[in-house]
Amino acid sequence: MADTESRPRTLYIIDGHAQLFRAYHAIRSLASPVTGEPTNATFGFVGMLLRLFRECEPDYVVMTLDISGDRGTFRSQLYPDYKATRDVPPEDLHPQVERCTQLCNMFGVPVLSAEGFEADDVIATVCHALADEQDLQIRIISRDKDLQQLVDERTAMFDIHKDETLDQAAMESDKGIRPEQVVDMLTLMGDTVDNVPGVPGIGPKTAAKLIRQYETLDNLLAHLDDLSGKLKANIEAHQDQLSLSRELVTLRADAPVTFDLDAAAVTAQPTEALRATFRELGFNRHLRDLEALGEADTTGAQPAPPAPAEVGGLFADVAAAETGSPAPITTDGDYRAITTQAELDDLIQTLTRHVADGGVISIDTETDSVRPMLATLCGVSLAWEEKAAVYIPVRSPDAAQHLDADTVVEALRPLLEDPAVPKIGQNLKFDINVLRRAGVKMRDAAFDTMVASYLIDAARPSHRLDDLALGFLGHQMIPLTQLLGAGKHQITFDQVPLDQAVPYAAEDADITLRLRNVLAPQLKAMGLTDLLHDLEMPVVDVLAELEFNGITVDPDELDRQRDVIQKRIGELHDQVIETAGTTFNPDSPKQLADVLFNQLGCKVYKRRKTGPSTDVEVLHRIADEQPPPGSVVASLILEYRQLAKLAGTYLGALHGAIHPQTGRIHASFNQTVAATGRLSSSDPNLQNIPIRTEVGRQIRRAFVAQPGHVLLSADYSQIELRLLAHLSGDEGLSEAFEQDLDIHAAVAAEVFGVPLDQVTAEQRGSAKMVNFGIVYGITPYGLARRLAPGAEASDNVDEAKRIIDNYKQRYPRINEFLDRCVQTAETKGYVETICRRRRPIPEVNSRNGNVQALGRRMAINTVVQGSAADLIKLAMVRLQRRIESDPRPMRMLLQIHDELVFEVPIEAVETEADVARSEMTDAMDLRVPIKVDVAWAENWMESK
Repeated sequence: MADTESRPRTLYIIDGHAQLFRAYHAIRSLASPVTGEPTNATFGFVGMLLRLFRECEPDYVVMTLDISGDRGTFRSQLYPDYKATRDVPPEDLHPQVERCTQLCNMFGVPVLSAEGFEADDVIATVCHALADEQDLQIRIISRDKDLQQLVDERTAMFDIHKDETLDQAAMESDKGIRPEQVVDMLTLMGDTVDNVPGVPGIGPKTAAKLIRQYETLDNLLAHLDDLSGKLKANIEAHQDQLSLSRELVTLRADAPVTFDLDAAAVTAQPTEALRATFRELGFNRHLRDLEALGEADTTGAQPAPPAPAEVGGLFADVAAAETGSPAPITTDGDYRAITTQAELDDLIQTLTRHVADGGVISIDTETDSVRPMLATLCGVSLAWEEKAAVYIPVRSPDAAQHLDADTVVEALRPLLEDPAVPKIGQNLKFDINVLRRAGVKMRDAAFDTMVASYLIDAARPSHRLDDLALGFLGHQMIPLTQLLGAGKHQITFDQVPLDQAVPYAAEDADITLRLRNVLAPQLKAMGLTDLLHDLEMPVVDVLAELEFNGITVDPDELDRQRDVIQKRIGELHDQVIETAGTTFNPDSPKQLADVLFNQLGCKVYKRRKTGPSTDVEVLHRIADEQPPPGSVVASLILEYRQLAKLAGTYLGALHGAIHPQTGRIHASFNQTVAATGRLSSSDPNLQNIPIRTEVGRQIRRAFVAQPGHVLLSADYSQIELRLLAHLSGDEGLSEAFEQDLDIHAAVAAEVFGVPLDQVTAEQRGSAKMVNFGIVYGITPYGLARRLAPGAEASDNVDEAKRIIDNYKQRYPRINEFLDRCVQTAETKGYVETICRRRRPIPEVNSRNGNVQALGRRMAINTVVQGSAADLIKLAMVRLQRRIESDPRPMRMLLQIHDELVFEVPIEAVETEADVARSEMTDAMDLRVPIKVDVAWAENWMESK
């Protein structure tokens, strides 16, 4: 075990905006391959954070941020010209600040800020608050000269990028001044960046020289007669403003922030949430560094920091778990436990009266798992007025302290199951299924703060309760790891003592109520209230139903497929070695590059910093253009990689996701992830199961119906093109759909100017690429790459441009519609779908050409794809209501892209197929026919 007492504890304070600005300007434009959001500053910031954890081994970490802007602080009130000359921050930086705040929360790093104060003041406040922590060393990660006034015997500045520390000794030797003299030096020299007035002609060197000679500014002013010439004249002429300058550069240590040192403690442990976010952002290199953190020895770690409420976070409270003495929990609410029958009866009466008077009830559940289908109810939190809430425990370390689960559930059932009782929550889909497993079927909830936040700003990096509380209320919530710890020492919520559980659990319900009171007026002002109540809240119920139903998976079929694939992987491995004529590791890009380019003489098509690339595009080109044996090796490697990914990423993950009791996979369906409004799935991600190759499609064979049933697939046909015809009003495209023509052949006939019956397969393929690419803002270069994947795109750009130009000429109203989408984004800052769902697109007005082009594509894609999302959501709501009201024998199991999957008794499948087709077709009234393809079989693959 590491000896944690052999060195002082260290707290690293990150000057957030300084690090983000540095990363933004140091790294070229980057964007997430999934969301399209800018990521250059985020990438650099995360790299800094990982380096901090890896190389500095901090005991505590906290970040500070400015939230008041340059013109909203007490300094700008003192001096209106303060920072008035600063440039407006880049528009694509702000969303990255929010994303980095989210990542800090996921890493377990508290983020501190204070209205009316700058981040530097917050840092000063934290340092001052920790003055009695004698064994604590503080390192401020910043190069801001203003912060040098905070340096003392245990506080130093730290440049993490140069690994340079500026402590008291270094300051005196390098600058010749002491930390307590920094304010006087800054006062004399002023600051042109912040527009702080100084004495003209006095720069850093002169200011330092004068302070070294006279010790203090006051002493210098008392001895002005010692000076002469222009220097004396300038100081005398500007002496009256020096007191103002001194006040502007002096950091205040009274910022209204509360900092709990224990809440900033760290110990490395990667989480699935972090891994998923890194993959979403395209941070593959950082993902490797993240995993390396998890492999490090953390046995000497300190207590835990904040983390997301859903999981323990990257950093955990090991010491708290070991000692049973977590840090004190403080809240600003009146929270209490309900532990007796009398208290429960009084509560029910109070809630009943409250609802009768038109009030709402905020509800939250605590469980022993983050997976609702595996979770056991530990307690229920309720709030009905702000800053007050109750927690009703049903499982804790001492069952004698409270009521049992059956008693509580039965008492709450009338209120929770009554659709007339307005219930609100955060991520209610989770609570619905937790309560359903406990015996309560809560439906028709009135308001979900997570969904409301998403509707207000779909581009917001996080809609977690902790982040919403911080962003909308300025409230730092109690971190879950303060109660549970993490890693091998992590406990579950039923093991948390009640005095710790009550404030944490009750705060969730209270903050949710407060957020609802803030978000509801914003929704109304934006005209989104109907969208929430009429569509998105009913969808919450439908998704809860899908997750509860799950889908049966045959583990034997998964094993069979894995055995077949592993055998083929082994054969491919041997063929690669034999064909290459040398022994090497095909999984190593470096060794593969050496074989292909050095030993087999293949052409290098692309280079990276580490050497020639062997990515998929390069391998395809080698396979198509280079002579054997290099072309053969590339082809074999392509198949080898594809099968290895299938075996590891899909077959293995699916096997582990099968519920031990139900034998089904209960994936999560996410309503607030894709900015277009599309639903996504996770744990596992069923949308990512490959279907373009035969071996990939075979995976769907393992998804089966229960005995006596079949899986019914109902899939919208070419729905985005049909919506494009509807939204644009283009007569040519609409007519093709009305006549039920082969749409790709019909478009090819128009674009290439040939009769429909003479369209070649190649022409149809080109038209298909344009049809599906047009809503994604396809460019001539992009189409050229698709037309000839193995050739230089530049060779086909002219042909691709001709095809796109012909398309726009033959379908002019489509081009007009695309232009309107972009113009709307430019003038309003957002676009809307058919159901008036909004997506802000600030990128479209960026001065950065690449970012602006991205914004134009997002504007077009969002309107069409988002409208497709509206349509299938409407269909899901209609179908689920029909299933429950009739009632019908089918169960909805999955939503994948434009497809719904049901489980239906064999004898009823034809009737239920008609019901599914009818409800999906009638879900929206378009000017072109909506077509739904239905099919059924015993397994998912054969139902397509």
